[in-house]
Amino acid sequence: MNAPRPQRPRIVRRAVHGVLLLDKPVGLSSNDALQRAKRLFRAEKAGHTGTLDPLASGLLPLCFGAATKFSQASLDADKRYLATLKLGQTRRGGDLEGEILQERPVNVTHEALRAACDRFTGEIEQLPPMHSALKHEGKALYEYARAGVEVEREPRRVTIHRIDIVEGDRDRWVLDVRCSKGTYIRTLAEDIGEALGCGAHLAALRRTGSGALTLDGALTLEALEAMDEPARDACLLPADALLADCPEVRLGAEDAARFLAGMRRRLALADARQVRVFGPEPHAFLGSAHIVAGELISTRLLSPSEVQGLVTERTERTA
Repeated sequence: MNAPRPQRPRIVRRAVHGVLLLDKPVGLSSNDALQRAKRLFRAEKAGHTGTLDPLASGLLPLCFGAATKFSQASLDADKRYLATLKLGQTRRGGDLEGEILQERPVNVTHEALRAACDRFTGEIEQLPPMHSALKHEGKALYEYARAGVEVEREPRRVTIHRIDIVEGDRDRWVLDVRCSKGTYIRTLAEDIGEALGCGAHLAALRRTGSGALTLDGALTLEALEAMDEPARDACLLPADALLADCPEVRLGAEDAARFLAGMRRRLALADARQVRVFGPEPHAFLGSAHIVAGELISTRLLSPSEVQGLVTERTERTA
């Protein structure tokens, strides 16, 4: 008779608040990376800020506790990628994992690639690839693709702010792409390949930026695993890190309490689409808001217990 398998020790969860800049490895899904980090921090609540394909590596901001309320800010933010294009070869799905569909000769100069990239700079339309997480009738498109089913898709408008050629020669080039949310880099790679007349697929992808956040200070799962818990906690950015490029508004005690209760406050400030709001204590982040005609109007509020948790955590970490 087989011996019973030893049970994994039960994880005692705890309230953790903040943002972790994770350097996700190739081969791991965003959710798998999130679950591993969540176990390491023993966090009660966690979420990621947008799917990064298993093929891709790089910046994956993870939110814990109160920070999860502001994940949409990172989802909506512009992105930056290092994309490696393999010219002369198209593949099913548009990346290295798909079967080869066609091979064509390559005779591409730096100038020709520059001209092709310029054609796709600015506001463009993209047809979402079948190998994407976009939903159709409740199922991700990649689920249909795996079953060999092609689903009709509508083109989507995205913005490519800039494409720089980092390095390359002949059939392999690395591009630095800055783009709006919702941009499919594998589709961009295929479109550039077709514009060059030789075809292309995405051979590698690394996300280097999301909004104001970059890979500077990002940690691998292996680095986190090698730390003790206090050292891990010290790596967390404040809960408002996803709003780092938004102006800061600080309120006195009375206004802070009323704002946290959902009441509008009169302020002599210019209109602003989004601001970070703090109470009188240094780490008392209250939530996000917008300013219209001198009124501070809450957009996303923390609970009083979450605010107190933030104050306590940041005080302990900086003590």
